[in-house]
Amino acid sequence: EVQVVESGGGAVQAGGSLRLSCAASGFTFDDHAAGWFLGWFRQAPGKEREGVSCTSESGSSTVYADSVKGRFTISSDNAKGTIYLQMNSLTAEDTAVYYCAAEKKRSFEVRNVNSWCKRTAASGSWGQGTQVNVSS
Repeated sequence: EVQVVESGGGAVQAGGSLRLSCAASGFTFDDHAAGWFLGWFRQAPGKEREGVSCTSESGSSTVYADSVKGRFTISSDNAKGTIYLQMNSLTAEDTAVYYCAAEKKRSFEVRNVNSWCKRTAASGSWGQGTQVNVSS
């Protein structure tokens, strides 16, 4: 299991921007031949955790929740083992604790980014996350 540390959250007014960072402890994303699944997730009060955006370390396949398409961008610095989430045009509905996850792909991987994103949102183990509060 990859330990991660999220940062970059805070309080912002609607329409503002934040950039979240997620550092994987002891790993880089360019050290595993099969590649990596990388993702950002969030949980708002009273709601289930949802996948915000997931990708592979190559960026060849990326998915976004409908609610964030066109506003959020996921990226990674593979040499640093860091995942980013650029969030623009924030709304009060984006208020949540944001979590990240990273998992090595298997040698004969049958999951795709979308299926990994959904299953991880439902069953992954999580760190402390970073709180994002958007005031309207």
